[in-house]
Amino acid sequence: MGSADSTSRRIAVFSFLVVLVFGIYAAKLFHLQIIQGEAYRTQSRNISQRTKRIPAQRGEIFDRNATVPMVLNIDSFAVDMVPGEIPPDNFDTVTARLAGILGVTTGSIRQKVPPSIRRSFQTVEVLANISYEKISAIAERIDELPGVSWHSKPIRNYVETGSMSHVLGYVGDITREELKILYNKGYNPNSVIGKAGIEKQYDEILRGKDGYEYRTVDVKGRYIENSTWIRPPEIGKNVVLTIDRRIQYLAEKALGERIGSAVVLKPATGEVLAMVSYPYFDSNIFSSTKAGEEYARLRDDPRNPLLNRVVNASYPPASTFKIILTTALLEEELIPPEKEIDCEGEIEYGDRVFRCHIRKPGHGPVNLREALAQSCDVYYWVVGRDNLGVERIASYCNEFGLGKSVEIDLPSQATGFIPTPQWKERRFHERWLGGDTMNMSIGQGFTLTSPMQMANVVSMIVNSGVIYKPHLLKEVHDPVTGAVLSVSRPEQLTKSSIRPEVFAHVRSDMRNVITDGTAQFPMRNRVVQTAGKTGTAEVGLNDRWHSWMVAYGPYDAPAEDAVVVVVMVEATNPWEWWAPYATNIIFQGIFADETFEEAIDSLGFRSIAQPRGRRE
Repeated sequence: MGSADSTSRRIAVFSFLVVLVFGIYAAKLFHLQIIQGEAYRTQSRNISQRTKRIPAQRGEIFDRNATVPMVLNIDSFAVDMVPGEIPPDNFDTVTARLAGILGVTTGSIRQKVPPSIRRSFQTVEVLANISYEKISAIAERIDELPGVSWHSKPIRNYVETGSMSHVLGYVGDITREELKILYNKGYNPNSVIGKAGIEKQYDEILRGKDGYEYRTVDVKGRYIENSTWIRPPEIGKNVVLTIDRRIQYLAEKALGERIGSAVVLKPATGEVLAMVSYPYFDSNIFSSTKAGEEYARLRDDPRNPLLNRVVNASYPPASTFKIILTTALLEEELIPPEKEIDCEGEIEYGDRVFRCHIRKPGHGPVNLREALAQSCDVYYWVVGRDNLGVERIASYCNEFGLGKSVEIDLPSQATGFIPTPQWKERRFHERWLGGDTMNMSIGQGFTLTSPMQMANVVSMIVNSGVIYKPHLLKEVHDPVTGAVLSVSRPEQLTKSSIRPEVFAHVRSDMRNVITDGTAQFPMRNRVVQTAGKTGTAEVGLNDRWHSWMVAYGPYDAPAEDAVVVVVMVEATNPWEWWAPYATNIIFQGIFADETFEEAIDSLGFRSIAQPRGRRE
């Protein structure tokens, strides 16, 4: 009996253990298949799935007429690599072969495929903008290039080069630093993004949405038939600019090959009709395989071709600044505008002699209107120092928006600089002197403004106290239907409390500059009446100066029908006082509907239109 009971107990224990083991296995299977089943199925799909990006086409960019694109896309190829499909001991060989075909260094490929991702089965774009001939060479040797493939990739084609380069900008591959910032917005390591100009400012509108091709592979990495699923890309939206292509050409040729800038603005809306900065560049070079070398060349060019001088450069405004002083004097009523101040060509103050641009005997007795017309420095030195003072001058600069951003829709812009006594004391540990106020009164000394800021100054005069934000975006269009998706509306940047009659007086005085003042010969025009102010900024050279002209026209038309033109020619060019001539050419071309060549013939400027020192 004892032996039978012992056997029964052993059988019972064994049976319990068998049931326990099966129970444990069953529980484990239940946990794996039911509780964690979906997670493992997802992981399995990820391991067996290959994802290939289908780049979206960027939207096209048009001028304000929205007829012919200034920027479009053309077909090209890009070479891809799936690192996990390359045997580890064969990676260097494949890289060397591919580099030889593409004409690049092996280092550039290794940089795109670092050791940390060489077991990944995700596709990496190695090089874009590849010719059909090189793709054919890869295809012929594809057996020697495991993991290598290619795809069609549209690239940017800038139809409008030249002066449009600073407006349009360019695109390029996203950098690691940019990806860290933009990753949560849907950008990826293979994204092409805007780097400058409109391409950067409106990148999220233009870039569209990439598509993807998903395919499943077996354990050997072979594609399984009928397993492909495609999410098609979405084309980026089209952008219509405020730029008028005809006026842009006109301003480009009017400035010519002179280092400087020109801007044409509608004061009643803030629309930029033309924006020219010379020297410029060809935006297409940034889509080439030599983009890095070309960028380095442009970056190191002492003429700064990458700089948009309309919005990113600051200069002493010189006598164009006298418009602000005139406005301040009329508004403050500190001195009757009829009161004359005797200009003898120079004035002594402290231990220094300040000399007017007309040396002895000077302009003689001049009132406010005559002082602006003849750009008499002595008049503005006296009233700036003795009547207005630095604090009032700085306050009126702020009223006109100087010293702060113009808020134009471009990635960056200079704010210029308006000095104050407090700033000088902090910066130089020196007291502000009357001579500093005198320099500031004629737009010299520490004062700095950009051409776009001076265009805003004139706009405030034209609009009787309102400045609208300068802008380049006019509309956004659907790329398929052409429907207008959004329209830019005028937006106030600054509204002044200065009396409207003061602005009317200033407009009249600015007209007198053209009819009886410093600009009467270069700005003579039978087609349109204009008003404006010349400026000649000293930069420490004896034989050349910055040349300014700020103007608007028609003088007697409502603000809605007027345009503002500002031209600034740097002192790095041989001296020829070109800014007022270029400005008149632009006005002639706009209002007579003439080309540059027709305009210079109408104005009699053909003999002087070519820059001095230009090499053919």
